[in-house]
Amino acid sequence: MARADRAAVTKELEAVWRIESPRIVGALARYTGDLELAEDVAQEAVAEALVSWARDGTPDNPVGWLLATARRRAIDSFRRRAARDERYALLAAGGDERYVPAAGTAADDGQGDLLWDPDRIDDDVLALMFVACHPVLSPEARVALTLRTVGGLTSEEIARAFLVPVPTIQARITRAKKTIAAARVPFALPPAGERRQRLGGVLSVLYVIFTEGSTATSGDRLVREDLAYEAIRLARMLAALLPGEPEVYGLQALFELTAARFPARTGPDGEPILLEDQDRRRWDRSAVRRGQAALSQATAWGKGLGPYGLQAAIAACHAAAASVAETDWDSIVLLYEALGRVAPSPVVELNRAVAVAMASGPAEALAIVDDLAARDRLPGSHLLPGVRGELLARLGRAAEARAELELAARLCTNARERFVLLGKAAAL
Repeated sequence: MARADRAAVTKELEAVWRIESPRIVGALARYTGDLELAEDVAQEAVAEALVSWARDGTPDNPVGWLLATARRRAIDSFRRRAARDERYALLAAGGDERYVPAAGTAADDGQGDLLWDPDRIDDDVLALMFVACHPVLSPEARVALTLRTVGGLTSEEIARAFLVPVPTIQARITRAKKTIAAARVPFALPPAGERRQRLGGVLSVLYVIFTEGSTATSGDRLVREDLAYEAIRLARMLAALLPGEPEVYGLQALFELTAARFPARTGPDGEPILLEDQDRRRWDRSAVRRGQAALSQATAWGKGLGPYGLQAAIAACHAAAASVAETDWDSIVLLYEALGRVAPSPVVELNRAVAVAMASGPAEALAIVDDLAARDRLPGSHLLPGVRGELLARLGRAAEARAELELAARLCTNARERFVLLGKAAAL
């Protein structure tokens, strides 16, 4: 092994961790039966690697080295816990078991003495997702724990993505691990009958992560591509692990088709570019093709599209159109009506109103929006006054439109979106 400088080691270690952390933590959690311990000893192994690899050189099998080191840390931990002597003996009994590299990794160099059964790798990662998204956790804790254990992101990266202090994220992750331990959540795949029921929670966590990345709720950036692409990576992983679930493909299709527009959604200085002004030649056509393929997988089962699949179908209508004027708005209205039946929400109704405005005119759409406002369905949100202002402007009611757009700007917590809303108001 050749000596490596600290910067090169750090870069290589980050790459290994980002790709392999779910498998590493999953394998360790299966062996220890303790998610918190598994994540802690994995992090200890990473910290040790920073020193050891810079001093002795990068091992031929980095993943095997991390697993072996983390396993020794786990054994040390059990050694210090007298009440867990039996479990320590079980771990220690496997000292001559070998790590089996995943496809495409370097061959075992003899250092990977933690068994990584290739038949169990997928189950380990899938179990890790289900544990991180367990119903006993709050939605915020599920997101943080998923990004940490399944995504391999650091607390600093998660905090930066959601614009919250690092201690807040660290506290959420710590509480999540303690909650899982206190609730005695087993590190195992849920039974087949329960898996589909809990899959919805996993999908919703990935959806929240992607949504925050694609349109940030606060801060001075409209799109946080790193967060959105992390959600896409996790969705692809989930689709590979659960090939028989149409709605997983629907979620992947939605992400791919939405992300295809990222290159055209902002200008050189990060300013938002509205859909009607986007240069569609800049849309990522490879992402469009991936999204269309995933949507085909979702429909191939003949069970009908679920909420994510229907949203993907709407995104596919946009991707197929050469311009806003040539978009099949009638089909989009029908898709939103279907979405409103399977997953009713005021945001779905608001989006349906936008589509109705394009298909049938602003007057009919305004009636939908006014009904939402009368029932106070989106209190405190900038979305409703923003859409209402647009519709009033199209109807020539400039003073009312300006008031609505200014209200939307006051309620909006994203600086980029606020700038656009104020610009529209000023133009009136």
